[in-house]
Amino acid sequence: MSIAEDPRVSFPDSAPDVENSLDRDTLSFLASLLVHIGLLLALGFSMYRQDRQTQDALTIFAPVEEAVDDEDVIPPEDFFMNDRPMAEVGANSAAEAEMALSAAEILSDISDIPSPAELNPVDVADIEVNNIIEMATGLRIDNLPVRGAAGEGTTGAVGAIDRITQDILSSLEERKTLVVWLFDQSGSLTRQRAEINDRFERIYHELGVIEAAGNPAFKRHDDKPLLTSVIAFGESVNFLTKKPTDNLAEIKDAVAGMKQDDSGTEHVFTAIYTAVEKYRRYRSESPIRNIMLVVFSDEVGDDQAGLDKTVNLCRRLEVPVYVVGVPAPFGRDETLVKWVDPDPNYDQSTQWGRVSQGPESLFPERVKLRFMDSEDPDPMDSGFGPFSLTRLCYETGGIYFSVHPNRNVNRSVGRRETSPYSAHLKHFFDPDVMRKYRPDYLPAKEYLRQINANKARASLLKAAQLTWMNQLESPRLRFVKRNEAGLATELAEAQKGAAKLEPQLAGLYGMLELGEADRTKEASPRWQAGYDLAVGRVMAAKVRAEGYNAMLALAKRGMKFSDAKNNTWVLRHDAEISTGSQLAKSATKAEGYLQRVVDEHPETPWALLASRELKTPLGWKWTEEFTNLAPPVNRTAGNNNNRPRPARNDQKKMLKKPPPKRPVPKL
Repeated sequence: MSIAEDPRVSFPDSAPDVENSLDRDTLSFLASLLVHIGLLLALGFSMYRQDRQTQDALTIFAPVEEAVDDEDVIPPEDFFMNDRPMAEVGANSAAEAEMALSAAEILSDISDIPSPAELNPVDVADIEVNNIIEMATGLRIDNLPVRGAAGEGTTGAVGAIDRITQDILSSLEERKTLVVWLFDQSGSLTRQRAEINDRFERIYHELGVIEAAGNPAFKRHDDKPLLTSVIAFGESVNFLTKKPTDNLAEIKDAVAGMKQDDSGTEHVFTAIYTAVEKYRRYRSESPIRNIMLVVFSDEVGDDQAGLDKTVNLCRRLEVPVYVVGVPAPFGRDETLVKWVDPDPNYDQSTQWGRVSQGPESLFPERVKLRFMDSEDPDPMDSGFGPFSLTRLCYETGGIYFSVHPNRNVNRSVGRRETSPYSAHLKHFFDPDVMRKYRPDYLPAKEYLRQINANKARASLLKAAQLTWMNQLESPRLRFVKRNEAGLATELAEAQKGAAKLEPQLAGLYGMLELGEADRTKEASPRWQAGYDLAVGRVMAAKVRAEGYNAMLALAKRGMKFSDAKNNTWVLRHDAEISTGSQLAKSATKAEGYLQRVVDEHPETPWALLASRELKTPLGWKWTEEFTNLAPPVNRTAGNNNNRPRPARNDQKKMLKKPPPKRPVPKL
């Protein structure tokens, strides 16, 4: 296009002569320059606009929150992800499509999907003990999945009932609620059932007062917001109320009329599963009710095989389980319960019956040694309840209440102080300290997977199982010399016992030694304390056993009494290891493990056992004593002068016949 044809270039009507002004080439140059300058300016301006738009697109501003009326907005349906393994998935959940629960056969510690940011881990399932516990009224609170509390230490069931009353009210704030009370029918709970029955009136009276005051928890319901059912269990499961009721008199009569079950069998998990199955329609029929189960029992139950099935059902229907139970003894299965015959017509003296109330973990995680009486015969509190029942509460969002009337964390408790129908536990521990030592509340498959992933854990568990199956015996320490041959025979017999003991201890130590490689990788305080205590105690027992055998061999070679009247050799503990430098090194290593437990885990059962072990020196020394071998003199007179005279009134001096004595029933 020529400049003359370009509409962007204008010429005056009367142009001067070209020769008199600019020539044609100059004009063309100027016109082209103006056009290109315009194009460059337009291109630059367009690039500037595009760059500004790109910068604006990368800037993210927080949306301005506007006040809205809740009544005019329908909240969207949220998706909830549950990280716990479930037997039922998806729409099989009680909440159907509104809350599909994910299922995983094995829970991975590390996600396979990388996270764009590292967040500080938060354990929503922290063990809660004593008065510091999370509110737990089900599997969801404010649309968030929660775990229950594994133990709250109390001195009586009444305190637990008051705490449960708060959770009943919290449940009523969400929707109508059915509370199912399940009672163990064994004789050991006779008095506790009476106390709880008396407490029922206060519970329902308080709820009635709250209802009369117009509490919103009751206002939103049309009729009978709170229903109650009572169940008794022992060898069988008995529904004491024909159907759920709100009649307080009917509830109290059901508890008061409960018959005692002397079979000694407690099917607690069968009772819980049966109750949930019977009332599951309340979780699906409109209007949906919450269901809460409150269990009273002083044993672990004879049907623990039903634990996983019961946990899965309660979780799927979102039914929290509360248990008012007993503390589990540390690392033990059985305890001794103080029993006094409830019938005053029978002997009221104290008797002791064995009851299964532990252990607190799935498998024993504590090495049991009776060598040299280093194992206290009196059990101690583990800080938690029996594993099966506690895991049920923990998994379902309930609470396990660990009840013992003689709980005292400041001093030891003697047998005479133990209340009737309570287990004797000599030591209790501060719940705030024990919180970080909670057991692993996992299904057996996942528990064993984690055990096998760490050699320290695996070796401890295997060693603990061996010591529970094969009890080690204490050696003989006193030898009376009647003659040389007799003393040599007694020393040889004692060596035979040591010969059996040493291989057992060497095998235990060899097993624990395999776990030392993974000890530094262990992060759990519970497993750290358990492994170190086991290694320290087994090594200490091994040093004592080998030193004991060496001292017997020394005596067999012949020793002379420093005092001619003495005739008895006695082995006593001594701080000095006089039987070899290698044994002295092992003793130093054992003491190091034990001292680490005392220093790093104070005020715990592990520290108590370690400090007790350290009080007994690992070495030996021979001491001498005198034993009177003469037979006692018979001082009975040989005449009839000491024959007593008959009483004038025998009837008055006759002692009252004692009441009959019944043996301890199976508790």
